[in-house]
Amino acid sequence: MRFSPALAGVIPALVCVAGCGSDEPPPTPRACLAPASAYLRALEAAPQQVLLDAGTPISSCLVEEQAPGPVQAVGRSVVAAATELNRRAREEPDPAAIVQLGYLVGAVQEAAASTGGIHEDLVLRLDSAARYAGSGRAPFSASFERSFGEGYGAGQADG
Repeated sequence: MRFSPALAGVIPALVCVAGCGSDEPPPTPRACLAPASAYLRALEAAPQQVLLDAGTPISSCLVEEQAPGPVQAVGRSVVAAATELNRRAREEPDPAAIVQLGYLVGAVQEAAASTGGIHEDLVLRLDSAARYAGSGRAPFSASFERSFGEGYGAGQADG
């Protein structure tokens, strides 16, 4: 095989085009921009894998270099879902809601660990919503912690 001098200039250009990224942040999957009710519906599958519309795992909702608008939209939905699940867990107490709450926190924390810190505030807000015990209330029970841990592990693994 002969090497053509004409290809000598083409090859570096192709390498640059293939390796050069865009200044655009990566897109956030559309399913992730859904309201909290969509997350709550999807979380009913926990501790099995939870998928939002179109088969999107929750962990796909946190994207490296994500634009501020989608971060806020995803954050609003997951914090609202966590707040509702926390309410159910405290008032009823609903073991399924506790597993779902753990799953949500596990999936978000696992995804945020690989996005360079841009989702740190979201993780803190989510943890606060998930762990709210109510004013003057005792810490969560051992059964709460077991159910939460079951969901959390599943969320980290499959979220």
